[in-house]
Amino acid sequence: MPSAAARLPAAAEGRLVRLELPDASPLPSAYAEADRRQAVVDLLAGNSFSPAGLGAGPFGLHLAVREGRLLFDIRDENDQPLHALVLALGPFRRLIKDYHMVVASHEQAVCEGGHDARVQAIDMGRRGLHNEGAELLLARLAGRVALDFETARRLFTLVCALHQRI
Repeated sequence: MPSAAARLPAAAEGRLVRLELPDASPLPSAYAEADRRQAVVDLLAGNSFSPAGLGAGPFGLHLAVREGRLLFDIRDENDQPLHALVLALGPFRRLIKDYHMVVASHEQAVCEGGHDARVQAIDMGRRGLHNEGAELLLARLAGRVALDFETARRLFTLVCALHQRI
């Protein structure tokens, strides 16, 4: 399978320094692909990621969807497996579906030379879905992985990118 991987050169405690998306096949549009790339860049540029009981890090993460579940394969900085967390995608399904519809609407509005007000309104809806997805991810990982809100938002973007066909 194609792999999308990114790595930061500097190590830091309580941070992700490597991210791999083993299921990262090409997305249906250049806009969606750019959104995924930007989420990876932003995530690695600044994040807070502290799995319970695994020390200070830094950490790598292989994020994948397997059999309808979200897999957080947490690794050390040398890419050796440390711990795997599996979350059911069921609680995320509505948000992911809505997110894909909003992204498609945003892309269409931009391509049609949409009015600024329309594009801004769609973008506000997208931000709201990001926030809701981040809150759900924070709640589902509570007690297992400590993250900040921005890290959760970027991970939610990547979850949506990995699961294009809900």
